[in-house]
Amino acid sequence: MLQVDQVIARRLDSGVPLVGSVSHYIISAGGKRLRPVLLLLCCGALGFKGEQRFNMAAVVEFIHTATLLHDDVVDDSALRRGSATANAKFGNPASVLVGDFLYSRAFQMMVDSQSMRIMEVLANATNIIAEGEVMQLMNMHNAGLDEAEYLQVIRSKTAKLFEASARVGAILSSASPGMEEACAEYGQALGTAFQVIDDVLDYTGDTSIMGKNLGDDLREGKATLPLIAAMQRGTQAERETIQHAIETGDVSMLEAVIVIVKKTGALDIAHHAAQQEAKRAIHAATCLPAGQHRDCLIQLASQLLDRNH
Repeated sequence: MLQVDQVIARRLDSGVPLVGSVSHYIISAGGKRLRPVLLLLCCGALGFKGEQRFNMAAVVEFIHTATLLHDDVVDDSALRRGSATANAKFGNPASVLVGDFLYSRAFQMMVDSQSMRIMEVLANATNIIAEGEVMQLMNMHNAGLDEAEYLQVIRSKTAKLFEASARVGAILSSASPGMEEACAEYGQALGTAFQVIDDVLDYTGDTSIMGKNLGDDLREGKATLPLIAAMQRGTQAERETIQHAIETGDVSMLEAVIVIVKKTGALDIAHHAAQQEAKRAIHAATCLPAGQHRDCLIQLASQLLDRNH
């Protein structure tokens, strides 16, 4: 990861000062770097030690960072990873345009791989992520969203880049089609579990630990799994309360919504859904060659359920 960070720092260079300022600001804010880690672990499990793995790990982090810059503008978010978002610090126009820079820089770097397959996988993933963002936008303040529609959004918006990161690790390693699919399934399942837990934390987390404001999903009118499950299990009055909160984005109702979400057992349902995805990831990982990298992939999926930020 130190070598990946060196690639990131080198490729963020731009002759336009504002591009460098915004890019370095959001990249240096930290983050879990899960997508590049996933790519490196799959390369390690499959025995690939070439330098190109560092470049491709930086590519997936650039794509992810570009989506964050655009997301925060769309969602009008003010806090991420405990600091002011780039749009809050530099303004919306700069955030959007630097997000575009990171996308285009990622595509420049993809060409370095000289692999049409890798370019195909990452280009398709980027397109599906954009579709997922638009689907989420269309579903804002839609209290009628069901679990299948919710999963479609998060598998496009979040899990797709996890899946692509793992798949690229397998492609770099010249893995068999079966191994490549095992890596891709691991990534998709891990990404889905990650997002479900993220949505749970919006109603159970601690702002000081999470680094973002509690209730942001409610303010944005997002019908996430905890709310979908609570509406399925709640009384008529409880359903109406949550429906009104989603449709209006009224964060003053957050405490009342949290009480309903806890009372109806919706958090347990969401946790169980994440647990099933984590189990699917672990099962896929067992198809990879035995060793410390596979063990780490399994441990990562197991520990994901216990995260608090």
